[in-house]
Amino acid sequence: MINLLVTGSNGQLGREIRDLSSEYDSFHFFFTDIEELDITNKTALQSYIEGKDIRYLINCAAYTNVDQAEENEDTAQLINAVAVKNLAELASNNNIIPIHISTDYVFSGENFKPYTETDSTNPQGSYGRTKLQGEELLKETTPNHIIIRTSWLYSPFGKNFLKTMIQLGKNKTELEVIADQIGTPTYAYDLAKSILKIISHIEKDNNFKDYGTYHFSNEGVCSWYDFAQEIQLSAGNKCKISAIESKDFHCLAKRPHYSVLNKSKIKHIFDLEIPHWRTSMKHCIHRMNN
Repeated sequence: MINLLVTGSNGQLGREIRDLSSEYDSFHFFFTDIEELDITNKTALQSYIEGKDIRYLINCAAYTNVDQAEENEDTAQLINAVAVKNLAELASNNNIIPIHISTDYVFSGENFKPYTETDSTNPQGSYGRTKLQGEELLKETTPNHIIIRTSWLYSPFGKNFLKTMIQLGKNKTELEVIADQIGTPTYAYDLAKSILKIISHIEKDNNFKDYGTYHFSNEGVCSWYDFAQEIQLSAGNKCKISAIESKDFHCLAKRPHYSVLNKSKIKHIFDLEIPHWRTSMKHCIHRMNN
């Protein structure tokens, strides 16, 4: 039996891993969130894992409110960086392999082709800066790690763009959505399945050495406007979607104009087949309706 500790398990990705856990008979999961485990507390972390023989640590915990991070950078740094260092030290001292979730916001968003793992980082706001700090602290502390950067995460759980668009589309006749920010939606279910497949791959490869940073999103490219249009169509809403520019939508944090991620590395190393975002979006909506 392989023991896995999942932090932030009440979030979108954590909930998806929890739902999938029954399909993995060889894995035993310990699901935690802030109520069960404060990852900013080193003593609490060490005490929690005593006697559990944890092999993998999947860190889904994060401060993800991009705008609030501009006003609460200390809190964002505590969760996105300091806590990650705590987890990295725990992993290093206890022979645990950490799998840490990061973000496209570590880049400037000014690229013209999909970002690879080796492209230069240049975060434009507090959220991206603190997430990048977390990445760097993890790398410095333990070499045997997996960092997965992802983008535009959604699921049937919590708050996200897809759920917001469906609800607004039921109640409004018209919505304005930004059309000049380009990226790829990521279905948390697909990411969760891929993380568990990565762990299975590492377990089967006694000489696994491909630790490091990877990118994951669904396949395809779209704008928030395109995504919103497809959501309304799939949800059966009659709401009209009008395109606007970023300059017409006020928010505290700067959003990346282009954050498409190159997934060649993760597909090749772990033999992953990643669905197109439209296919996954329809799957998610179907689950929500049932």
